[in-house]
Amino acid sequence: MSTSQCFENPPNLDSTSGAGSVQEIGGLSAYITGPADAKLAVLLISDVFGYEAPNLRKLADKVAAAGFLVVVPDFFYGDPIIKFDDPNFDREAWKRKHGTDKGSEDARSVIADLKSRGVTAVGAAGFCWGGVVVVKLAKFDDIQAGVVLHPGQLSVDDIYAVKVPIAILGAEHDHASPPDQLKQFGEILSANSGVENLVKIFPGVSHGWSVRYSAEDEPAVKSAEEAHSDLLNWFIRYIK
Repeated sequence: MSTSQCFENPPNLDSTSGAGSVQEIGGLSAYITGPADAKLAVLLISDVFGYEAPNLRKLADKVAAAGFLVVVPDFFYGDPIIKFDDPNFDREAWKRKHGTDKGSEDARSVIADLKSRGVTAVGAAGFCWGGVVVVKLAKFDDIQAGVVLHPGQLSVDDIYAVKVPIAILGAEHDHASPPDQLKQFGEILSANSGVENLVKIFPGVSHGWSVRYSAEDEPAVKSAEEAHSDLLNWFIRYIK
């Protein structure tokens, strides 16, 4: 379910980054930020590098500033990909251990915990690996809207099963989810299920750009910020 692009530009993980704190929810450790008494929540589901990526936590804080309770769980149980280019690292074994089906099950547990605490509506956004998890969640009524950014490999059957408003933000240069395929997904959603959707392809960027950009790369930062604004606006529109 991955290409070499899924492992490029790895972040420098930092367990102390962000304005929020790490707490336990739904049986998982999670970075949590935003008003604790919020009725509206957003779940951010990481790529293979996990929930300690500083750019991801920075985005979580930005979404929280709009009034959402934002939860970024550690779906890899302390085992994100760190040294993927190590010849001793077995990438396939890691993927078998951390499948997106398990990620979806864990996400549903987190959402159930949120709702037990008084949250009334939940949105979910996912990146690469996390984008596949969001599409799996969108087959149920656990979330009210979803956003997938440069998702891992998805099938037409996955898209036919989507039931909630979903935004698909893709990269011009993406081997895992090429632009033509993402546009096809939008056509399927509109024609066959009537699900409200947005498909937007960002020019000049590659898979992973929205969370694995370099702060020194001004065009990359600008493109990532545009994607983040689209994500936030989608949730403002549908998470009520």
